[in-house]
Amino acid sequence: MLLFSLSGRVALVTGASQGLGRATAIALAEAGASIVAAARNAEKLADAVKEIEAGGGRALAVPMDVADGDQVRDGFKVALAYFGRLDILINNAAITRDGLQLRMKREDWDTVLRTNLTGAHLCIQQALGVMLKQRYGRIINIASVVAQTGNAGQANYVAAKAGLMGLTRSVALEVASRNITVNAISPGFIETPMTDPLSQEIKRSLNERIPLGRIGQPRDVTAAVIFLASEEAAYITGQTLNVNGGMYMA
Repeated sequence: MLLFSLSGRVALVTGASQGLGRATAIALAEAGASIVAAARNAEKLADAVKEIEAGGGRALAVPMDVADGDQVRDGFKVALAYFGRLDILINNAAITRDGLQLRMKREDWDTVLRTNLTGAHLCIQQALGVMLKQRYGRIINIASVVAQTGNAGQANYVAAKAGLMGLTRSVALEVASRNITVNAISPGFIETPMTDPLSQEIKRSLNERIPLGRIGQPRDVTAAVIFLASEEAAYITGQTLNVNGGMYMA
């Protein structure tokens, strides 16, 4: 049996139109899973699906804003009608609206929490409706190292990602008896469109804070996703796997 094979599985990835989400969708497809690529940008989603199909994989684009409960419900219905099952959920969708706490607008706080935390909650609810009947599932929430270290100017983002870790543990306890595992991955600084705007000076400073001496690549995170989604990780649940080059050590 091929190690970490996801052949025959169906995975839904949120925020799959670009960056880490897109890399995750492609990696899951390469491991044998059929992919439901979900995000707000339909054009970028279509490009991601073409890339997966060009590599011999199966994929479906489902435009969806995870902050909108109706869109989440309808998106999952489309996915299930197309593939007939759902085995893996990757809650990756996230946004930032940075600002110091003293001056942070309520709208910026609510918007980030609604997408980064409530969005994951809504997707988990829809996924569990299927996974509980199947008596099988893998839920992986993408958190962040800043949820563990804190980060000035990102109180909303940090609170949402820290909440995601707590959500992971609670849901893991609720569904373990049904052969459903729920874990989180906490990436450090990864080269994605979210970190591209950082100046070279800031990137050099980050490298000095990372014991392994480099900013992470998407493949560093996607390898962890594949492992947690696989049969080899069947006895792991309620955990947060740090993928940060040693930047934070619990």
